[in-house]
Amino acid sequence: MTNSELSAHEPGPVEAPRASQCPTASTPSELDRKIAAAFPGVVVRKDLVKAVKGNAIVPTYVLEYLLGQYAATDDEATIRTGIEQVRSILRDHYVHRGENRLVQSRIREKGRHRIIDKVSVSLNERQDIYEAEFSNLGISRVEIGADTVRDHPKLLTGGVWCICDIVYAHSGDPKEVPWRLHSLKPIQLSRLDLQSYTDTREQFTTEEWIDLLIQSIGFNPEMLGARTKLLHLVRLVPFVERNYNLIELGPKGTGKSHIYSEFSPHGMLISGGEVTVPKLFVNNANGRIGLVGYWDCVAFDEFAGRKKRADRALVDIMKNYMANKSFSRGVETLGAEASMVFVGNTAHSVPYMLKNSDLFDELPEQYHDPAFLDRIHSYVPGWEFEQIRGEMFSTGYGFVVDYLAEVLKSQRDLDYSDHYQEYLNLSEDISTRDRDGIHKTFSGLMKLIHPSGQAGADEIEALLRVAIEGRKRVKDQLVRIDGTMTPVRFGYSTVHGWQEVGTLEEEEYPELYHRHGVVDHDDTVENVRSREAVGTRGAAEPEGDRVTREPQKTASDLREGPMFFAEGRRGFSYDRFFGPYLRGATRIKIVDPYIRQPHQARNLIELIETIAKVTDRAAEVAVHLTTKADATPEHARKQAENLETIRDNAAVAGIAFEYAFKDSIHDRSIATDTGWLIVLGRGLDVFQPFDTSWFDLRLRQQVYRQVKEFTITYVRSSDAPKAGTDSD
Repeated sequence: MTNSELSAHEPGPVEAPRASQCPTASTPSELDRKIAAAFPGVVVRKDLVKAVKGNAIVPTYVLEYLLGQYAATDDEATIRTGIEQVRSILRDHYVHRGENRLVQSRIREKGRHRIIDKVSVSLNERQDIYEAEFSNLGISRVEIGADTVRDHPKLLTGGVWCICDIVYAHSGDPKEVPWRLHSLKPIQLSRLDLQSYTDTREQFTTEEWIDLLIQSIGFNPEMLGARTKLLHLVRLVPFVERNYNLIELGPKGTGKSHIYSEFSPHGMLISGGEVTVPKLFVNNANGRIGLVGYWDCVAFDEFAGRKKRADRALVDIMKNYMANKSFSRGVETLGAEASMVFVGNTAHSVPYMLKNSDLFDELPEQYHDPAFLDRIHSYVPGWEFEQIRGEMFSTGYGFVVDYLAEVLKSQRDLDYSDHYQEYLNLSEDISTRDRDGIHKTFSGLMKLIHPSGQAGADEIEALLRVAIEGRKRVKDQLVRIDGTMTPVRFGYSTVHGWQEVGTLEEEEYPELYHRHGVVDHDDTVENVRSREAVGTRGAAEPEGDRVTREPQKTASDLREGPMFFAEGRRGFSYDRFFGPYLRGATRIKIVDPYIRQPHQARNLIELIETIAKVTDRAAEVAVHLTTKADATPEHARKQAENLETIRDNAAVAGIAFEYAFKDSIHDRSIATDTGWLIVLGRGLDVFQPFDTSWFDLRLRQQVYRQVKEFTITYVRSSDAPKAGTDSD
């Protein structure tokens, strides 16, 4: 649709917006220029959506489609004009559901008016005509030409957002509808050329194409590693594969549910506690099929939670559907193609879950069932994603999400599950159900990254490893849960020999992962047992100066009383003088009124680093800070931001950090649940100022910094470990 067509009924010329109204200009990358040239009209700069949305309750994919028409350029002046054009279109023509009667009146008074609304079409068999229904405007039975329906077949399958000219012509006949459709222009994709998409993909390298997909879902690929990018793309597999079952558990704030709520008009995100058998599968009272019959992907948000209860009948029907693509409620057996996704937050760290239970630990009891879990095709490790920050969002070009969603829907008919067999062979130990999970994940990734189905041996191997790992994560946990299950050797053979595939947590925590005797086939029992001797998060010995480093101390070695440090002395570090007293603690309370300035916040995160080194990585360690709020509002805001950042980063080490403000505090101390109180004369701020350049060794090693004059006093309570026992 041209600008002239859209502005035919709009007042006056568009005034260019002020600079403050638009996103900050950025120089487009070579990849962005390449994307814009290769896919004109179906790509958009991803940071523009928020700039135009305002209060309009309009889907993101509609906004992106409009921006793709008017702001898909690297010229900032054109972008500014395009943004204002889209704003003007939404302001003057978008129909808010609560204002439908006002808009109907406007059409009657003017005789003709242009609107933006979702239009769906059905065939009136009695009169042999097509009739349109307008979702927000609230009118129906509006006759629409057969040619228009043939040109835009999606009108018949759920509806399309359109810009329409509506005419009011009352004839006096009460049987006639006074509304007439003068013109209709889809602003959502209504026709797709999949072959053109597949052919144009060949203009990009694999790395460029993956970056394009990552930008399309809203993230900056420069902030993500190669592995993380692939894990993001696994989240898209339910849209491109029929009957694909995916689970992702991990910390909150990592974007687990975002892609299922905003990415595609073919996906439905529901709360895990709000679903019933009739709503999800079929209502026996009226025979109406549920969500699985209408959506490509049904995602359950907030699925985790041990105390949550689930309907046993729902779980049983879900198990049958996930395994056989069909379900029955005693009337008839029905089939559907919807993929199932389960996302939820974890309350514990990975090592804690591995030591005390399993990686499905957070699921409600009814779903913590081997028969249900065995239907999961892949487990995405949500703990590997960083918490979403502002700089992680993309400012580059990506596909309009509606366009990409239609591409993925069209690709559901394809099957690339055997495309690895020219180069690789799966282990014969892998069962049919395990093999199905691997095949579906691999096929989905192939369709996303190599839509033609053709790829090099190395590229295919990389995708197969991700697919195997996702299913192995499921199976290894099932072996923990169900003692009747046998450990499986996951891997594949190439012309170069056998390749074992492990999970990342297996490599990071082997002494915990294999605690039930699951040993790598190429490893020895002695090696596994030796690894099990490792109990702390980091090195067995705290970091320190080469000269002053001391052997690890036991409780009997720790002294009470004061220690004095003269100004200018070097060799002090939190590891050396705090670490031994914090060893084995699970609850640590810090009181320091002066955690305000950036360097004081740095001191705090360095103390948390020491705590991470000397505490059990499989334990839940909680650190609580009490400090004073800065008196200056602007500084207080920055102080809170720093503490929030520290909380997010402490979680990476499995440490739950919280803080509180209290104006009355003065003394400074560290107290542990092992009975030690460390009284801090100066608090944590004991170092002389120094250059904070990355090239200054003092930034990396505290022992090279000069200290201020200060005193530390160690006090042992009567409940502390007695002499002769180890503090661990």
